[in-house]
Amino acid sequence: MVKTMRRTRLWKACCAAAVALFSSAIGSADVVLDWNAIMVTTLTGQPPFPTARFAAITQVAVFEAVNAITGDYRPYLGTIVAPPGASAEAAAVAAAHTVLKNYFPGSAASLDAARANSLAAIPDGPAKSAGIAVGEAAAAATIAARANDGSGPPQFYLPPSSNPGEWQLTPTCPAAGGTFLHWRNVTPFGIQSGDQFRSDPPPALTRARYTRDYNEVKDVGGMNSTERPPDRAVVAQFYAFAPPNLWNPIARQVAAAQGTSLSENARAFALLNMAMSDAAVATFDTKYHYNFWRPETAIRAGDTDGNPRTDPDPTFVPFGPTPCFPGYPSAHATLSNAAREVLERIYGRRPHSITVSSPVLPGVILNYTRFREITEDIDDARVYGGIHFRFDQEAGADQGRRVGRYVYQHNLCPARGGSCDEDQ
Repeated sequence: MVKTMRRTRLWKACCAAAVALFSSAIGSADVVLDWNAIMVTTLTGQPPFPTARFAAITQVAVFEAVNAITGDYRPYLGTIVAPPGASAEAAAVAAAHTVLKNYFPGSAASLDAARANSLAAIPDGPAKSAGIAVGEAAAAATIAARANDGSGPPQFYLPPSSNPGEWQLTPTCPAAGGTFLHWRNVTPFGIQSGDQFRSDPPPALTRARYTRDYNEVKDVGGMNSTERPPDRAVVAQFYAFAPPNLWNPIARQVAAAQGTSLSENARAFALLNMAMSDAAVATFDTKYHYNFWRPETAIRAGDTDGNPRTDPDPTFVPFGPTPCFPGYPSAHATLSNAAREVLERIYGRRPHSITVSSPVLPGVILNYTRFREITEDIDDARVYGGIHFRFDQEAGADQGRRVGRYVYQHNLCPARGGSCDEDQ
């Protein structure tokens, strides 16, 4: 039996009213934070990787609008011109509203109401009108820049053989095959290409590392496992939602606690979401480059891998549903560690007070003091959920940190001298 359980996190039930009150308090800090929360609500229910792309478009537009007025950072597009005195707050509202309404016309009524509510707090006059015009222009330019970026039409992958180690369709798959094959070709926001940070190959099936991680997930990741501690079962269920819906609320909490400015917030959320979107592109480049099998396939076929130390279990069913694409590296690890890298560089690695809730387990609240504690629980969630090997998580973490570091160091740097790394 293999046990690698990390330090248990404390978790507790919390009434829905308290959660709503907490969320409202966070959302009232400034319009960038307000509209980030509105964005997350609007995107809820979308697949995770399109969610990351839509979030990046929204937050880049907000940044470009605000920065055209403040001039604090180097622009992303550099095509937006703001008249003197334009309202940065109005620009942020108009930019976010315009992007979200463009992609989600079904949410027009709620978005229009939110826009009216936000703008009502800004005094009428030329500054407000100019800010709205700047925000709408930034949104239009950002939307245009992302047209034909490779995010559609969808493409699928059918494995050419059933050789050991090669990814196979799992029960969640459509007949068309593995999903998001095309995502490896989506135009990145901040990195140079999808293969810029391609992971090294997964371990050979006969190596000790593969054996160790195979036996770990076999022991703790099955539906009927008796080796999975109750708190790890909670974590496995808790983190079954899209990384952008996790990390944006986390960033809002830390930004509100630190009292960062509207301009700083616009930049931070642009970098955060650019990094997660680019991490999705990078992870799918690696996934479909190696086409490595998932535990659900590997454990059932353990007698075919040439490794006498990986006993098969033909009845193995993972604790959570296996996503329909290759396992290596873990997408959640890649996106979450890209987010972690950006947030640590912006807000520091020192302790923060972070409270996380999940739409999958309403009423359960997890408390953290460091960003790395969250990514550690995400790693456990995937292994104890039975859908990833530990080396999938480790490769995703490394890839995500490299993506996040590059996005941070090469985009939206301070306008008046110095490097991005001198912000901390």
